[in-house]
Amino acid sequence: MLATRTVIPEVLLIEPKIFGDDRGFFFESFNARTFEQVTGLRPNFVQDNHSKSSKNVIRGLHYQIRQPQEKLVRVVEGEVFDVVIDIRKSSPTFGKWVGVYLSAENKKQLWVPKGFAHGFLVVSETAQLLYKTTDYYAPEYERSLLWNDPALGITWPLSGEPRLSPKDVVARPLSEAEVFV
Repeated sequence: MLATRTVIPEVLLIEPKIFGDDRGFFFESFNARTFEQVTGLRPNFVQDNHSKSSKNVIRGLHYQIRQPQEKLVRVVEGEVFDVVIDIRKSSPTFGKWVGVYLSAENKKQLWVPKGFAHGFLVVSETAQLLYKTTDYYAPEYERSLLWNDPALGITWPLSGEPRLSPKDVVARPLSEAEVFV
């Protein structure tokens, strides 16, 4: 397993070691000991989530203001453009974002730390994501940032009109959002 720091150092791109041949492939998607060795982190995952979405669906940009969830995200079908935004007011990278392509083919994973909002755009016909979280879903603490907030300036690789949930349509711009200290 290889862990690479992104332009926001706390956000990590994880690349598993893949064993493959003409029969297929095998890899460990998570091993606590190896994860700690390559990242220095020891997450305690309490929940696994699985989502399926169609092309041009944007899910996010979500976070929990209390009970923040750290996430380890991967794609098992299709491809997404995955985005993480630093919403820690005291951080030198506050309001900055990282975007990476995660796919079933590249098998890369993304570590989303506490204090960050997360979302993705499906760029393939469909995509399925699995993500492990370090705290439970708490709808009363869930918040959403506006996906196209000009202050964030996210360059989404859209190939048509975005498809959004009702809560994401009414999400707040960063200037009006509850953020972490």
